[in-house]
Amino acid sequence: MPTLILQQFDRGFLRSLFWIALPIALQSMLFSSRSLVDILMLGQLGNAQVAAAGIAGKAFFVAIIMLFGVSTGGAMLTAQFWGANNKQGVREATALTVMISGCFASVAAALFLFAPEWVMGLATQSPKVIALGSEYLRITAFNLLGAAFGIGIAVGLRSMHQPGVSTFFSAIGIGANMFLNWVLIFGKFGLPAMGIKGAAWATLLSGGIELVLLASYLYGRKHLLAFNFQTVVTVCNKKDIQRFLKLSLPITFNHLAWAGGIFVYHAIIGQLGINGLAAMSVITPIESLSLAMLIGISNASAVFIGNLLGANKNDEAYLKAWAFSLLNLSFALLTVCVMFLIKQPLLNLFSGLTEDVRALTDHFFDIFAIILVLKSIPMVMIVGVLRAGGDIKFCFYQDIIAQWMIGIPVTAFCALILHWPIEWVYALLGLEELIKWFASSFRVHSRRWMNNLVA
Repeated sequence: MPTLILQQFDRGFLRSLFWIALPIALQSMLFSSRSLVDILMLGQLGNAQVAAAGIAGKAFFVAIIMLFGVSTGGAMLTAQFWGANNKQGVREATALTVMISGCFASVAAALFLFAPEWVMGLATQSPKVIALGSEYLRITAFNLLGAAFGIGIAVGLRSMHQPGVSTFFSAIGIGANMFLNWVLIFGKFGLPAMGIKGAAWATLLSGGIELVLLASYLYGRKHLLAFNFQTVVTVCNKKDIQRFLKLSLPITFNHLAWAGGIFVYHAIIGQLGINGLAAMSVITPIESLSLAMLIGISNASAVFIGNLLGANKNDEAYLKAWAFSLLNLSFALLTVCVMFLIKQPLLNLFSGLTEDVRALTDHFFDIFAIILVLKSIPMVMIVGVLRAGGDIKFCFYQDIIAQWMIGIPVTAFCALILHWPIEWVYALLGLEELIKWFASSFRVHSRRWMNNLVA
């Protein structure tokens, strides 16, 4: 079988793969760079601003991950509809994705708008950090509604092998975000310096610019995904909604459980002091940028695997699954090499950090490089293979066991009871990835994940 797997890496396959993966990776990098820019600029204002932005950003991340979970059901349907050459199915599945994502986004936005202090209090006891972070959440809450539309459309574009469209408008959005951050955080052009509040307004305004431009492009060109009211009426039926929710709800709970677990890890580190929170806030956007290419390959593999399963090419899908896994591992090792080459110049950009926080961030950076390699295999197998085949229950139970029943209890026990050094506690974040590495590999080998969802 190793020979058959290596034979999958022909020029046409790699060209098609990177045509999809690179725009997705770029889009992930652009999304992550928003947080990085916030932390870089706010880092000049002190540890409390950095910690507040980090916690608020992590809460926002949980909400966005929830929307990605909702949209994953649409991603499975649109990929297989496209593989079956059913264009109307692609349009309707995209419309349904946007609608249902919007409903979930409204719930999260209401929580951030009316109870931000409660959200911040889950991760820190510092009144100053809670107050600063609450301001951020109240303002950015409305951004979730635009994100629901953007994520739903991106799912449809990805299934059509056109991820570059949403990436282009994301690039415009991040450009606007960087400029507005500079203007509003530091008070340029006669405006008052707003600090973290300015970062929040920059995020909201740039998200609105991106949304308006994307919608104008789709409807101006009469794109396949430019659904209308009639499309919405068509998909508002019990059969379509039940099928969508049957796929999406387990994945949404899976995403929420996983993202919630990430927030809990952040909260555990937060109980060890504000320095740990500040260091985590710096590492998080670096982590996201480092994972960008792996995320791109994983999502591209979901499109390929979904297309193949929709066309009933199961044997080819199986070989491609292992090929994608090998490729993701290779890129993880390459990314780690690049990380160490740019480590010092990158960390030197955070000039406002205290000496203690900078030293702790340096240690976290080294530990994350190892965790990155551990993440590569489970990421592509879960996101790109198992979920593409509709094997969502396995993914859910695996996350619950690896993260909530093993990873989080062990980390909390070692941090709060045994009082391990904070670097050792951070290293325990890799425990669940090690468990998922072996469990996911066995599941892919079993072939029990192969399902045609649109037959």
